[in-house]
Amino acid sequence: MHRVGKLRFFGDLVGLADPDNFAAHLAPLRKTDWVVYAKPPFGGPEAVLAYLSRYTHRVAISNHRLVSADGVTVAFRWKDYRIKRGDRMKVMRLDTPEFIRRFLIHVLPPGFHRIRHAGFLANGIRRDKIEKIRRLLDKAREPEPMADVDAHGETLEQDLKHTCPECGGTMRVIETFTRGQTPKSRAPPWEEAA
Repeated sequence: MHRVGKLRFFGDLVGLADPDNFAAHLAPLRKTDWVVYAKPPFGGPEAVLAYLSRYTHRVAISNHRLVSADGVTVAFRWKDYRIKRGDRMKVMRLDTPEFIRRFLIHVLPPGFHRIRHAGFLANGIRRDKIEKIRRLLDKAREPEPMADVDAHGETLEQDLKHTCPECGGTMRVIETFTRGQTPKSRAPPWEEAA
């Protein structure tokens, strides 16, 4: 395309119109081993929109809140927090350009991303930081005082403490009971995963 004059350059790149400059600019790229991975094409504009919507619909409004959309208006549900009792959900209709304008207000500029967790729970550093915190906490443990010894020479403290198989921390026995015996203390409520 450059040889037949179909490439146009503007601004700082005007110098690349010269064939020698263009060849010098591309020379380092020829040394790179390029691996091309091509997917089959999308199945039309509907498939493209469905694909992109999985990445964009959580930005400002979720799909289940959208009621209808045509070339003129977009209708969506919203919650009126001023109403204290009863049905707080209402439907708002906006002109399509106004809806798009409001939607784009919530889209972050290039290079920015939403943060769900900050500090040591931030996604990019979480694993390393938690591991480091565990190491520091382990080093910072103070030596435990000498446990009481009973008549048989065994420590009473050992009977009251066990090591957690998950984190290695100390577990304190609240109650010990035999099979079939009803515990005296009430177990914490069991929360099943939803």
